[in-house]
Amino acid sequence: MAEKGELKQENKSALQRNFLRQFRDKETREFKQISASQFMDVWNHYDSDGNGYIEDKELDGFLKELVTSVNSADVGPEVVSESALKDAKKLVLNAFDENNDGRIDIAELAQILPMEQNFLLLFRRDHPLDSSVEFMKIWREYDSDHSGFIEADELKNFLYDLLKQSERENDVSEEQLIVYADTMLQLFDRNKDGKLQLSEMAKLLPVRENFLCRPIFKRKSGGWYMGCSRLNSDDIDRVFNLYDVDHNGYIENDELHGFLKDLMELVEDDYDADDLLDCQKILLDKCDMNRDGKINKEELTMVLTSCNKNSTVEEPKV
Repeated sequence: MAEKGELKQENKSALQRNFLRQFRDKETREFKQISASQFMDVWNHYDSDGNGYIEDKELDGFLKELVTSVNSADVGPEVVSESALKDAKKLVLNAFDENNDGRIDIAELAQILPMEQNFLLLFRRDHPLDSSVEFMKIWREYDSDHSGFIEADELKNFLYDLLKQSERENDVSEEQLIVYADTMLQLFDRNKDGKLQLSEMAKLLPVRENFLCRPIFKRKSGGWYMGCSRLNSDDIDRVFNLYDVDHNGYIENDELHGFLKDLMELVEDDYDADDLLDCQKILLDKCDMNRDGKINKEELTMVLTSCNKNSTVEEPKV
């Protein structure tokens, strides 16, 4: 009994030294296919502060263990030199850091590790949504009880339909689907309330680009709106056309909610459906001059320039 206890403690000690080694084949040293639950274990291990990113010292630790896990012997991460670590970080970030923020998010980690194929499909990195208007339509479809959250059963329905789009739904059993939904909930439910709010679902279902993140827009801290110092009419047209997807001359309903979602993402990392409604009320109170509950191009111009008293909308230079 004592020998078994010593062996168990020795294995635990080795695991603490290099968490990734357990996922490599003992003979080939290649990574074995990682399941959904194993992926969650890896993520939780390296995202030690739980902020949704592997960054700074967490990223250094991950990269050192990624390199040294190839060795069958118990080689510690301290054998990786600073220059080797710098080179490894550059290679990994160039290959997988798609948004160039210098850190690894959940979906980017899924591209690094050899994931279970069906589970990997749920991260949608190859097919991001075109805009937040499309995101809000999907949100409304799957928030079937209109609670303002995507709960476990609604998330399972969403994941099933994602797999169906890839013609892989028949490859996943009901039990696996429940595991997938539970895993995705644990990975993306940052506040651990057992459901996904808007900002959490946005991480699971990414948009190709938040147009309002472009350099021409200036952040104003402590407020909902984004001011710009030098916007011309072409800039206004581009923003308006992005959200007025039905081209009826108004930003309304899902279009308006998509615009508000993008605005909130510029000032808040953590927001829910109630925050979106509060933002809508503020915006319409201030900028919906004819009180029709929607935004026309003139009113959008007011929104985009309202936070900067010196803002002007210039005609484009010919």
